[in-house]
Amino acid sequence: MKKFLSRFLISFAYYLRSNAKYQKRRRFFYNLLENDNYKYKHYFDYFMIFLIFVSVFVLIREVHHHVDDVLMFINNVIISFIFFIEYLLRLWVNGSVTKIILEQEEHDTMLSREFQLDEVLKRIAKVKFEYMMTPKAIIDLLAILPFFHELRLLRLFVLFRVFKIFRYTKSFTGLVSVLASKKFEFFTLFLFASVVIFISSVLIFVIEGNNPASNIKDFFSALYWSVVTLSTVGFGDITPVSQEGRFVTIFIIISGVGVLSFFTSLIVSAFNERLDEFKEAKMIEDVTKLQKFYLICGYDTIAKEVVKEYKFKNKNIIVIDNKEERVNNAKSDGLQAFLLNPGSVASYTKLHVNFKKQVVAVLCLAHDDVANVYTALTVRSIDANVRILSLLMNDVNKKKLQFAGVNDIIYPQELIGMITRELVGQPVAFEAIHALRSENSIVKIGEIIITEGMLSHYSYVGDLGNKRFRIVLLGVYKKRYEKFWFNPIDSTLLEAGDILLVIGYGPFIAEFEKHLMSKDRHE
Repeated sequence: MKKFLSRFLISFAYYLRSNAKYQKRRRFFYNLLENDNYKYKHYFDYFMIFLIFVSVFVLIREVHHHVDDVLMFINNVIISFIFFIEYLLRLWVNGSVTKIILEQEEHDTMLSREFQLDEVLKRIAKVKFEYMMTPKAIIDLLAILPFFHELRLLRLFVLFRVFKIFRYTKSFTGLVSVLASKKFEFFTLFLFASVVIFISSVLIFVIEGNNPASNIKDFFSALYWSVVTLSTVGFGDITPVSQEGRFVTIFIIISGVGVLSFFTSLIVSAFNERLDEFKEAKMIEDVTKLQKFYLICGYDTIAKEVVKEYKFKNKNIIVIDNKEERVNNAKSDGLQAFLLNPGSVASYTKLHVNFKKQVVAVLCLAHDDVANVYTALTVRSIDANVRILSLLMNDVNKKKLQFAGVNDIIYPQELIGMITRELVGQPVAFEAIHALRSENSIVKIGEIIITEGMLSHYSYVGDLGNKRFRIVLLGVYKKRYEKFWFNPIDSTLLEAGDILLVIGYGPFIAEFEKHLMSKDRHE
């Protein structure tokens, strides 16, 4: 019988591991219940919070009013059953039974011995029991007890459903984690407060217990008075009448002020220490919500110039850099920036970046070819198709960047040399270039992509009519040839995907692009 059960468990475990539908469903429920980054989890959390408030509303209302039988049935049976199913699903997805069985089977096979069924059952029971003993799992279990609504006392366990909100609300979870970081300090404070309360309770009971004028007749009244006085609430319903009792009151009030001050300082320091972590977590959450963005790796001088152009076009930009100073500079420029290593896969995993759906292009703009190569290799290992653009600081490293999978390489030294050769001895030309680079200038350089819809109205460059909008056409980037044609003639044929490079006043460029797009929309 034991051998039959062992063979059955092993065969069933292999079947489940190879069953795509089972694995898909398990991942779905795990993401729905435990993965905060899963897009549908927020809807599930909102639904469960709604059920919790319904339960509490019913509990409060039935104190003085009759609750409709249908609503009571929903609360005591349907909602409880939903929480029961949720509890079973969490028990299922936390700790893989299949993994435990197969690990034991492989271990026993390697040692050439029989399958240790007893050991497997113990490990499974241990894993599940450890989860059941966690605070959240205990609260989940207590929240199910109103399912046995015939016992009126068990209805009070509906209140435990309120504590389930901690599971569904990240803010509460963050608060608990902050307080947990100071658990030793809070435990020390609790011990001190407990000693003070115990000593003062004994003293006040001994001093006031036999006084006929005192309303402290038992030890519980003395304990109640100590707690109220130490908390500096001071209801005044129980007060000492003797001089000795009032002296004890002075002592406990002074101690209470110290306890409250220490408690407040602990909370403030805990939040200050974790404030940056909370801000980063919120920023990462915002990144996951972005539809499209450009990922800039390295925030040096050239990156700042690139950002100005993208911000002018209202493009979403995310910056990552491994230097804190550069990250702070990016944040001061109004960007979402993270102190992460662009050459590490863990950095993109932490950001939950979806290269296929979110990233338009990766720009490696560090003033270091080695860093750019590592970044390109890392990104290319994650996604083979995402477009990568990189700076090239030293021409000898060009092949390395190409080998790393960089699509477009920019050599700033070569570009600067070309401009210098053209403008030597032409101070006015230098002034014009400087004016274009100025962030305060209203003269801008813009890019307009030719779409299929535009081609039915604008087949040639001469058809564009850019002069009517006082726009200068610098050139056209021909996608088919991957070349830039400077100052093209009017008979130049336009094709879908070509990029117009224009210069002019910002509002005029916007109007010109709007004019071209309006033709596109009429199609």
